[in-house]
Amino acid sequence: MPFKPDYKNILDACCNIKPKRMPIYEHAVSPLIMEKVLDADFAEMINGDSADIDEFFKNYCSFFKKMTYDTVSFEICITEILPNGGALMGGKGPIQTREDFEQYPWESLFDLYWDFADKKFCSLSRNIPEGMKAVGGIGNGVFEISQDLVGMEYLAYMQVDNPQLFNDLFVKIGDMMHKIWIRFLERHSDSYAVCRFGDDLGFRSGTLVSPQVINNNIIPQYEMIIDLIKSYEKPFLLHSCGNIFEVMDDLISLKINAKHSNEDSIAPFEKWIDLYGDKIGLFGGIDIDLLCTKSAAAIKQTVKEKGKEFRSKANGYALGSGNSIPSYVPLEGYLAMIEGANEIR
Repeated sequence: MPFKPDYKNILDACCNIKPKRMPIYEHAVSPLIMEKVLDADFAEMINGDSADIDEFFKNYCSFFKKMTYDTVSFEICITEILPNGGALMGGKGPIQTREDFEQYPWESLFDLYWDFADKKFCSLSRNIPEGMKAVGGIGNGVFEISQDLVGMEYLAYMQVDNPQLFNDLFVKIGDMMHKIWIRFLERHSDSYAVCRFGDDLGFRSGTLVSPQVINNNIIPQYEMIIDLIKSYEKPFLLHSCGNIFEVMDDLISLKINAKHSNEDSIAPFEKWIDLYGDKIGLFGGIDIDLLCTKSAAAIKQTVKEKGKEFRSKANGYALGSGNSIPSYVPLEGYLAMIEGANEIR
């Protein structure tokens, strides 16, 4: 029987309701993986003219349907348009002093983003298959944007040397994000089942900044955006990597609906379910290391065993990798996960 996608399965899982059919979910899949699956060259077309962009999304959306997803995961990150940005990947960003902050072209960011993004969101909407909607929206959270503009190491210096600038930076980023999200929801919310941003707050042994900074500087900006999303009656999915158990209750208090990203070396997925499965939906569960290092047969068997367990223990659950599918994940490992999931749905 041909697969018929139904975005309501992800909607239910995100709202912590057991869906009729267990959905499969990925935060992102590399277009290079998609090209191998579809046997088509299209990854670079997203940077072309309108016809190229439509061809890109025709292939992009068809991949998600072929791989039996109920939704299409798509976001456009704010960091893609930040003038002189890039410190998220390391180094010093363009804002180090009060003068840098005041001279940064904040007022131009809204137009820069939408000049870059709007035609892509419109093309996505035109190409989503029947029965499907998207998950995502405006990529990056306030912490990732602060790193891109300052640099992780230099944020620490700023916090000590100029605490008022440190505070002002997060407020300014939050206001900028809020403005961009308003336009997104006005123009594109009908195409989206679930809104999401990703903001990696942790690493293997703890949070990347103190819980006090997360509560005082980051969470208030989250709250403003999540409240806006909820005003459009959309559930919110938080993607955040790392050991963030110390602030999870604070994040849940914002009324996030679901959380994605997990790594077995930090905690088994069962721990996330035991602690939070009665409060929020939980997505993922299949460690990237498994997909990269084990045989297809071993992956498939593990996915079937763990998937049954996670679905049974959790209320809202969607199976997928604990992070995303970058280009280095072996295709056979990824396909084995999809095959295993489909055998237990």
